[in-house]
Amino acid sequence: MGSERYPLQNKGIFRNLPSFDPNIKGLTALVTGANGISGFHTMRALLESPQRWTKVWAASRRPPPEEMMALLTAEERSRVEHVACDFLAEPEVLARQLTDKGVTADYVFFCMSPERREDITLTEVDSYAHPRPPEGQQIWSNAQELVDVNTSLIRNLTQAMDIANIVPKRFLLQTGAKNYGLHLGPTRTPHVESDPRVLLEPNFYYPQEDVLQEYCAKHKIGWNVICPAWIIGATQNAAMNALHPFAVYAAVKQHRGEKLDFPGNAAAWLENHEHSTAQLTGYLSEWAVLEDKCANQKFNAGDNSLLPNNRLWPELARWFGCKEVGLPESDDAKITTIPGGDKPTPIGYVSQPGFHFSFTMSHWAQQPENVEAWKEIMKKHKLTHNPFDDPECWAFADVAAWGGRFQLSTNKAQNFGYTGHVDTLQSLHRAYSEFNKIGMLPPMVADARPLQ
Repeated sequence: MGSERYPLQNKGIFRNLPSFDPNIKGLTALVTGANGISGFHTMRALLESPQRWTKVWAASRRPPPEEMMALLTAEERSRVEHVACDFLAEPEVLARQLTDKGVTADYVFFCMSPERREDITLTEVDSYAHPRPPEGQQIWSNAQELVDVNTSLIRNLTQAMDIANIVPKRFLLQTGAKNYGLHLGPTRTPHVESDPRVLLEPNFYYPQEDVLQEYCAKHKIGWNVICPAWIIGATQNAAMNALHPFAVYAAVKQHRGEKLDFPGNAAAWLENHEHSTAQLTGYLSEWAVLEDKCANQKFNAGDNSLLPNNRLWPELARWFGCKEVGLPESDDAKITTIPGGDKPTPIGYVSQPGFHFSFTMSHWAQQPENVEAWKEIMKKHKLTHNPFDDPECWAFADVAAWGGRFQLSTNKAQNFGYTGHVDTLQSLHRAYSEFNKIGMLPPMVADARPLQ
């Protein structure tokens, strides 16, 4: 099926994408977490090829909202069928949910999808669950609980597929950059797929990979693991969409006639950040499962477009009409420092760096004047989503703004022949435009300027 025999193609802002043998037709896909950022945009990537993908089963507890589905064409929507699945249910129950719908799957794409769930204390479970940490503890601090819940999700699905007699040609699991232990302190960068597991504390990605490989070995089929960084893409389910609060922050600053202050210190202002556009990761995922040579391989997913805050922040201000950008605080007396502590780090010989900031977006989001400003914006632009009701999303925004350094190497995917690329500034602008279409952001007032 080698795509290298066929010319590269561009799709809008997405460049140098593979094309495939036109004789590959009539495939079906099961995409879990279909109303989340990764699952929804994986579906979008597949649905662009109607001859190749004639049916996409969208598996999630709730169907993708109508506003999100409106981002698809009518023809694309006609090839999507929702399957109501609770991946925390017993495999027998899950199997019945699949068979009752008549699900077939040439390929399975197991993607994360967090959203709120009220019947249990966690951020929702489609194919990823984020149990809420104890009050006062940092996100990801409840490592073993994350392992217990998230490992059960993929195990339940594989067992349900056995009961339902669904055996795909390839099973793809999407994980994330925490695979490399970056949430535990300094790491060796750029991260490469052959890096050893970081065993300083439990990490649910590792047992998920084990379950995946055991299932695929049992059925003599291939597997893939795809590992993105901070994910860019518009969905109504924005619980862990770290860059969405940046736009909310910029819109409120513009509404109140204030400059766009930066919360981190000078080091965070200069630091490069790695991003992974969800739809580009979808194109990578499609390529990986269709290439015979990619069977049983793990690939990092990145835009190949490093973006420091000193380039992002001025663009945020321009897009949302802020008249001035605040530079990072230069007075050390006004910088808050949280010591790093003495825990071991993934790299071993470098101590915990700590955090340095002039303010947190989490605290900013609690201030009544900012909450009220957003309500005024919602009323003016008929928006339907209030992120100020979700403290957790602002914690992710803090980490994204002044968190630690990391970079994913995409050398391996390129060595296997994948050349897909997107300019992260153009991608983020596109995502914010689509957030506006689904009622989550006000419109922007300026076009994207690529980083070139």
